[in-house]
Amino acid sequence: MQYLLLNGKTAVRSLQRNVLRATLTTLGIVIGIAAVIAMMEIGAGSSAAIQSTIANMGSNVLMIMPGTVTLGGVSMGSGSGLNLTTDDATAISRDSASVRYVAPFVRARVQVLYNGNNYVPNQIYGTTPAYLQVEDWDMASGRCFTSAEVRSAAKVCVLGQTTVNQLFGTDSPIGKEVYMRSVPLEVIGVLKVKGANMLGMDQDDILLLPWTTLKYRVIGSTFSENNQSAADEQSTITTDQLYPEAAETDDLYPADSETAAETADFPVITRFDNVNGIMVSAWSASDIDPAIDQITQLLRSRHQLTANDENDFTIRNMTEITDTLAATTNTMTNLLLGVALISLIVGGVGIMNIMLVSVTERTKEIGLRMAVGAAGRDVLLQFLFEAVLLCMLGGALGIGLGMGGSWLISALLHWPTQVSVPAIIAAVVVAVSVGLVFGYYPAWKASKLDPIQALRYE
Repeated sequence: MQYLLLNGKTAVRSLQRNVLRATLTTLGIVIGIAAVIAMMEIGAGSSAAIQSTIANMGSNVLMIMPGTVTLGGVSMGSGSGLNLTTDDATAISRDSASVRYVAPFVRARVQVLYNGNNYVPNQIYGTTPAYLQVEDWDMASGRCFTSAEVRSAAKVCVLGQTTVNQLFGTDSPIGKEVYMRSVPLEVIGVLKVKGANMLGMDQDDILLLPWTTLKYRVIGSTFSENNQSAADEQSTITTDQLYPEAAETDDLYPADSETAAETADFPVITRFDNVNGIMVSAWSASDIDPAIDQITQLLRSRHQLTANDENDFTIRNMTEITDTLAATTNTMTNLLLGVALISLIVGGVGIMNIMLVSVTERTKEIGLRMAVGAAGRDVLLQFLFEAVLLCMLGGALGIGLGMGGSWLISALLHWPTQVSVPAIIAAVVVAVSVGLVFGYYPAWKASKLDPIQALRYE
C-alpha cells in the first residue's frame, strides 16, 4: 500500500508541473463521461415515464373488439360488428384461467348537461365495476356503481376530473344530477386524476355509467356510436343471422308481453346485448400470451366458427404499444451512448498522445530514476498512475457536468430524467479503463528506456 501511495504522490507532483496541459488533456474524458451520464439519466427517466404510462393504462390489458360488418358490399369498418356480448365477457371471466378482470363496455358520444352548462366528454363508457380494476383506477371521492346497479340499469354515473371541471367548476358533484338525452344521472363518484396517456389524450375527460343504463336508457338502440343509416340497417340483424344454431332454441328472445309503461320503467334486457368491446386484464405479463390463446379458442367456440373461418373479433395487446415505445427509446439512448463512447475514445487517444509527449520530455528524469535503482516496473506504474489519475479527474468532472446537464434539460425542456447510480458506477469504471488502456503504451515505452541512453538524451 505504501508503495502505491508513493507512486500516486509522484504522479500528482508530475501533473502539477503543467496544470493547464493536464486540464486540456482531460477535456475529452470530461465531455465523454458527461454525455454518458446525461444520456443514461434521460434514458432512465424515459423508461420510468413509460412504466408510469403503462400503470395508468392498466396492467397487462387486452382489448377485444368485434369484427367488421359488410352491408351491400360496403364495409362498416373495424368494430362495427354486433358479435360481442356480455355473455362472452362472462364466459371469458369464468373459463380463462389467465384472465384476472373482465369489463365489457359500450361507447357513446352524448352531450352532458348540468345547471345550464353542457359538455361532451371525450370518453363516455357504459361498463361494469371491473372496468376500474382493469384500468387500475381508484376513486378520489364517492364510490363506483355496483353490479346490482348494472343489472337494474340504475341512473348513476362516475366522472373524471376534467369532466367535473367543465360541468361543476370547483363545486363538488357528488349527489348532484347531470342529464344525458333527458335522462337524469346521479353523480356518485369522482375518479382520481390520471393525466394524459402516451398518445397525449386526457384520460380524465371521461364519464362512466352502467352499460345497461347507457345502452337501454340513454341510447335506446343496439348501437351506441355509429351513423344513423348504419344503425338502421344493422338493427335488422337477428341473432339467428349471427349464430345460425341459435334459431333452433326455443324462444331465445321471447315476445315482449309487457306494457309500454313497464318497459320504460323496467328496461330488462330482452334485446341482443351486444357491446362495443371487452377489456381484459391478465394476471401478469407472462399470462398475456396464454390469455390471448384461451380467449381466442373460447370466442371461436362460442361464435361457432369452423376451422376455415376467420376470427370475427380482434384482440389487441395494449402492452405492445408501450413495448414499441420502450424499444424506440432504448434504441435512441443506445445510439446516443455510442456517440458518447466515441468521444471517450477520442479523449483516450488524447491522453495517450500527451503521455507520449510527457515521456519524451522527461527522458532524462526516467534515466536518472533508473540509474539510482528504480526498476522498469516502477516507471511503468508511475506513468500508469498519471494516466489513470487524469482519467479519474476527468470522470469526476464529467459526472458532475452530466448530472447538471440532465437537471438543466429537465428544468428547461421538461424531459423526464432520473438519477442513474449504475451509470455513475459505469462512468468510474470506464474512466479507469480508459486510463489503463491508453496509458499503458506510453508507460511501457518509458519502462523500456535504456538508462544510459536516457541520461544522454538532449
